[in-house]
Amino acid sequence: MNSHNEWDPLEEVIVGRLDGAAIPPGHPAVTVTMPPWAARLHGLATPFRYPRRLVEPAQEELDGFVALLESLGVTVRRPDPVDHKRPFGTPDWSTRGFANSCPRDSMLVIGDEIIETPMAWPCRYFETHSYRTLLKDYFRRGARWTSAPKPQLTEALYEPDFRPARDGEPVRRILTEFEPVFDAADFVRAGRDLFVTPSNVTNRMGIEWLRRHLGPGYRIHEIESRCHAPMHIDTTFLPLAPGRALVNPEYVDIDRLPPVLDSWEILVAPEPDPIDDRLLKFTSICGKWLSMNVLVIDGERVIADRHHTGMLRALEKWGFEPVPCDLLHYAPFGGSFHCATLDVRRRGTLD
Repeated sequence: MNSHNEWDPLEEVIVGRLDGAAIPPGHPAVTVTMPPWAARLHGLATPFRYPRRLVEPAQEELDGFVALLESLGVTVRRPDPVDHKRPFGTPDWSTRGFANSCPRDSMLVIGDEIIETPMAWPCRYFETHSYRTLLKDYFRRGARWTSAPKPQLTEALYEPDFRPARDGEPVRRILTEFEPVFDAADFVRAGRDLFVTPSNVTNRMGIEWLRRHLGPGYRIHEIESRCHAPMHIDTTFLPLAPGRALVNPEYVDIDRLPPVLDSWEILVAPEPDPIDDRLLKFTSICGKWLSMNVLVIDGERVIADRHHTGMLRALEKWGFEPVPCDLLHYAPFGGSFHCATLDVRRRGTLD
């Protein structure tokens, strides 16, 4: 295991699965990311698995993405399939699972260490168990394996009577500072510098836990998001190469980025292409800026969705080689290329 940033040549990656995926239960931390009408419909759908009409096109695209990675010489590892509809619980609550479609959320790779994260959605409490076969293999081969403190996820962690901010209001987040929680996908890595957005799944206590755990050899910089329902940094800010970062102009005030980025080239993401698929508009749990959710192969080649032609053209203009691929129908399961992967080995050193 060796991965220090988002751009060194990719050698090995974990790609998520759709087997056994279930619609996540309607917990307030889940529905806060949705419009009110969608949250009500979600409550009716939560006892069920995802319908075949959503799974089949997403699975076909996922298979093509895996084949593309392998054709580029990347070793692909997969989690164990799990029935996420099975109930589970703790002494404080009970629920069902979601999916192991997005390994980027539940595990953070820092060099030769892999950290299981304390996630804020109860339905994802045991999600890393489907990766335990891989984690034990990496550990036996020399990786450091850490798990952040398992959170209680009681009502004290969530703001009562929470509502998202309206236009013109300051951003609100549903999490209190009751205990440390964070999703790994709220962090991106640039060697000894990490960037994070506080969100509806990552609180400042979680950020401070990681800061203390990593110690003085690393610096963590916060980037505030203007998104009304902030969740995960990889549709907000994403380093693509040394000194070059892709930034969402709707969510980020470019004039207020951390000072460490003053010498960087800021690549402003183009307005996303509209999605013509009406079903996706109603089922995606991601926003329109999923066009930014790209995967860097080696600092030059970047996998991006072929439907987002504006992003493909922008990457070419900036001197990258875009590698078009289909993963549009993965959106109802949590994301696109960056979300669906966890790069565990990139050929490079800590800078």
